[in-house]
Amino acid sequence: MAGGNTKKRSQKAGLPAGTLIHIGEQKTERTTITIIAYEDGNSREVDLSELEQYIASKNSNEVIWVNINGIHQAAIVETIGRIFHLHPLSLEDIMNTDQRPKMEEYKNYIFIVLKKLFYDEPTRRIKDDQISLVLGNSFLISFQESEPDMFTPVREAIRKRRGRISEAGADYLAYSLVDMAVDNYFLTMEKLGEDIEALEDNLVKNPEGQTLRSIHRLKRELIFLRKTVWPLREVVGDLERTGSTFIQESTIIYLRDIYDHVIHVVDTIETFREIVSGMLDIYLSSVSNKMNEVMKVLTIIATIFIPLTWIAGIYGMNFEHIPELKMRFGYPLVMLCMGAIGILMLVYFKRKKWF
Repeated sequence: MAGGNTKKRSQKAGLPAGTLIHIGEQKTERTTITIIAYEDGNSREVDLSELEQYIASKNSNEVIWVNINGIHQAAIVETIGRIFHLHPLSLEDIMNTDQRPKMEEYKNYIFIVLKKLFYDEPTRRIKDDQISLVLGNSFLISFQESEPDMFTPVREAIRKRRGRISEAGADYLAYSLVDMAVDNYFLTMEKLGEDIEALEDNLVKNPEGQTLRSIHRLKRELIFLRKTVWPLREVVGDLERTGSTFIQESTIIYLRDIYDHVIHVVDTIETFREIVSGMLDIYLSSVSNKMNEVMKVLTIIATIFIPLTWIAGIYGMNFEHIPELKMRFGYPLVMLCMGAIGILMLVYFKRKKWF
């Protein structure tokens, strides 16, 4: 989905900081906004048109969660930024979907960027989507570009009063969304692991050109994964140690759990990288061994034919006085001699275990 639907960073060259231009791939035709307010297990839906008024009159402990799917419309992002007093640089980063995972703390909110990963079955490739979270005092804003909305289970848990989330604060909601994104990494790792296992079997049975292309594809995927997941470790660690008033002490232990999960994902990626690098060495060795086997067979054939060619060359000379030329059984004797030489050489090679 490149081409006209993809905007590149170069289009912002020369523009002032904070200019809202969508950078990246447009993955949805329209923008969908879902706003839910909840407190003590009670929740209600809020329309964007009444959001500003609702914030002004709401209970101080009530949590408002605004989720935007489709960030290519600058006017909507700008409206959300005005209502919640977001810094222009944060809005710029939200619309720039090639950001690396990071965390930035502002006066009235914490800004978090992470990546959603998913395995595309038809192309057998890993794709990503940027998720931006703005965590403030009793509010959370989540921005993502692609459908479907991966946060639907969290929203349903709030509506149906399942678990702690419907009674907890915005910081626990932020933890739940980050945790869901990280849990999705494990699904991606499982799919990638299945590809690696299938490739290993093919590598042992019949390495070919397609096998080498698959190895290089996996190496690129793992490099991309490492660039995506490695900075997230710092993000979660910073959230755990920030000491911000936006994150309650009771939520810290849950962030430590996410940190452990991220470390697990990083370790898995490193393991996969070592396996794929070893597969490349195995492939080169297998191809080399295969070529050596072919060369060995050709060498044996050539070696057998060297004395036979020598005999044929002698009797192919055009000298008049060759002793065996007048022999009645000269031809069959020479052929028998040549056959015997070939058989003796094969027996000798077999005893030497050269084939």
